[in-house]
Amino acid sequence: MVDIETLIPGGRLDGSVLVDILSDHKGALDNMFVLFSGYLVFLMQCGFAMLTAGSVRTKNTKNVLLKNLLDACVGALAYYLFGWAFAYGPGGNAFIGIGNFALSSYKGEPFTDFTGFFFQWAFAATAATIVSGSVAERTSFYAYIGYAFFLTSFVYPVVSHWVWGGGFLSTIIGGMVDFAGCSVVHMVGGIAGLAGAAIVGPRMGRFGDDGKPNPMPGHSATLCTLGTFLLWFGWYGFNPGSALGVTGGAFNQVQRCAVTTTIAGATGGIVTLIIKKALDHTFDLLAVLNGVLAGLVAITASCAFVDAWAAVIIGAVGAVVYILAAMLLLKLKIDDPLEAFPIHGATGFWGCIAGGIFNRHGSEGLVAGNGQLLLANFVGCLIITAWVLALIVPFFMAMKIAGILRVSPEVEADGNDVSKHGGPAYPVDAITKAEQEAADEIAAVQDV
Repeated sequence: MVDIETLIPGGRLDGSVLVDILSDHKGALDNMFVLFSGYLVFLMQCGFAMLTAGSVRTKNTKNVLLKNLLDACVGALAYYLFGWAFAYGPGGNAFIGIGNFALSSYKGEPFTDFTGFFFQWAFAATAATIVSGSVAERTSFYAYIGYAFFLTSFVYPVVSHWVWGGGFLSTIIGGMVDFAGCSVVHMVGGIAGLAGAAIVGPRMGRFGDDGKPNPMPGHSATLCTLGTFLLWFGWYGFNPGSALGVTGGAFNQVQRCAVTTTIAGATGGIVTLIIKKALDHTFDLLAVLNGVLAGLVAITASCAFVDAWAAVIIGAVGAVVYILAAMLLLKLKIDDPLEAFPIHGATGFWGCIAGGIFNRHGSEGLVAGNGQLLLANFVGCLIITAWVLALIVPFFMAMKIAGILRVSPEVEADGNDVSKHGGPAYPVDAITKAEQEAADEIAAVQDV
């Protein structure tokens, strides 16, 4: 036990000194909590990388892994140079933030919120990574890097300013409420992915002449499962971490977030299992993995404000929304290899609506007698959808017209790894192929 005299001469603790000590400890505790939550959100990049790699064919494994890695790298520089300023710059207005570009001083005031920057960068990188699955296996490497910079430097930061940075969506019709990013992160990434998938077009052979989809399974269910568990784990930084502290009563939100997040994700998985069994007569592992993610996305907007029973409903409906959206994309012949739009875009929209319905604690929704939040969230989601499409569609179209959006048919057929990245991700495949060719030559000679 520390002797008070070693801290305060004479052993007397002045009231103002005590306040300063407690304030310093409170700030340190909250900062450590937010930093640790940011670490968990960053780990989601690994989850996305494993999920995406497992969901594509072996010939494109290196390509999607490198794209996921560069989401974090490019996103860090883009958010550092421009993103933070547009999202939370102190000199902005209701539309956009201004100031602290490259974390510089603003009007003589030095930048000090490094914890906030780190946490928000992790969110920005997550929004960008969602798109990698939608356009996988056929998108130009250069086009994807350009997209990642554009989204993390401008498209996403402006939306986060509207909702979290004091922008107009935080006051519209009483104020849109999205606690951890159903609209700000998941809808932005999911809608951008939908636009990219539609404009770049489906993979060669994905749809037959009759319009029916041909199966193109990923090469590793093991990687997909690992990626999903990593994402689920990271969600405990994503949702509870959005309380931005644990002191001053914030811990009540943190513990509620952890429980509602768990329940919604688990429910999403179970409901997907049941529906897919009824539809396809199989226990579909990959669909259940996506169902878990859909449940996690669905609860993200309201995790701090709903009861546990509501999390069950939100996760269950999220699974249904995911399945219906995935079926719709196939009907429209839009190839989304990781079903990123159904999971993040469509289910993210539902998550915001669910908050407007079920919120009861701190932010009241329809069940608490307040219909205003439901309307605000609905209108906010429409505005965000329009914003993303208005910027991303011209961006992808310009690259398509310039001929730099999609790889050549030859590269797509051979695979990006061999064509662009120095060889296959699994060299044993090449060895096995060479051995088979040698065996075929020996058999041909023996036949002669």
